[in-house]
Amino acid sequence: MIRLMRMTSNLTLTRPILAPLAACGLAAGFAVAAPALAQSDKMVSIATPAQGDAIKLGTGELPGATARESWHSQYNSVFARNVTEATLTPFLPDPAKATGTAVIVAPGGGFRTLSMENEGWDVARALAAKGVAAFVLKYRLNQTPPRLADFERSSADMTAPRGPAPRPDLEAMMANLGTQIADARAAFALVRKRSEEWHVDPDRIGMVGFSAGAMLTMATTLAGQDAKPAFIGNIYGPLAPATVPADAPPLFVALAADDPLFGNSGFGLIESWRAARRPVEFHLFEQGGHGFGMYQKPTTSTGWFDEFARWMGMHGLLKPSH
Repeated sequence: MIRLMRMTSNLTLTRPILAPLAACGLAAGFAVAAPALAQSDKMVSIATPAQGDAIKLGTGELPGATARESWHSQYNSVFARNVTEATLTPFLPDPAKATGTAVIVAPGGGFRTLSMENEGWDVARALAAKGVAAFVLKYRLNQTPPRLADFERSSADMTAPRGPAPRPDLEAMMANLGTQIADARAAFALVRKRSEEWHVDPDRIGMVGFSAGAMLTMATTLAGQDAKPAFIGNIYGPLAPATVPADAPPLFVALAADDPLFGNSGFGLIESWRAARRPVEFHLFEQGGHGFGMYQKPTTSTGWFDEFARWMGMHGLLKPSH
């Protein structure tokens, strides 16, 4: 459920953005070192980028919202805040390469911000290059201070040391994600509705999420009713145990052992999938921290996407469905 911004080269955290953690109890006690920020680490307000291809999902305005959507740059990447209306942006492959497989991409950001570039658009472009139709989900977020300086200050306040963090509780976290699950369900419904137009096999629509987006991916799988992803990717999300349905989809997991949030929280989700005799692949990288996404780093975690693509290929998802 929690998303931290990109790690620095020495794997200390710079101005992490934590989720609104009273709901799940994960932030209490997470201690963070905050060295001086490099120029690229600073949050800088930017104009809302053109999103001509974004499709409104029709799940409505965020109830009670007063702050409006805003964007900022950080780590040479782009982030959105205070999203009050969900959208889905298609990244379609060359028709000559199209496989019929599709993926809903859920960026992370602690449900306070969305890493739209590193964990959204860049992932979608890489999938489209493999012949996979990708759809970036800009889901509704919890409200944060409208002024960027106040947002940055509130985020820093959430990182004060409070002792050892408790282990994640998946069911407790999912109980607070009704708004985001509704957005994910609407995304699946839209892709299925327009599957012929987009050359997508409605039975081959998966989902991949990062940190908070990984939490949403698991919630969509376990509590998303009609969404029913055909396959899922959990990239540095919580790995708490879960009650796994008999028809649970194949699961791909990538995590760095030095992830300050989930690297020492156990691998209950992997064990749950195995106990249910459902397909699961788990990559535990020695280094990478939290939030590596599509950033190019000198760690093997940078190879997670290639492994994910190979895994999809192993399941026949990179071959034409018809």
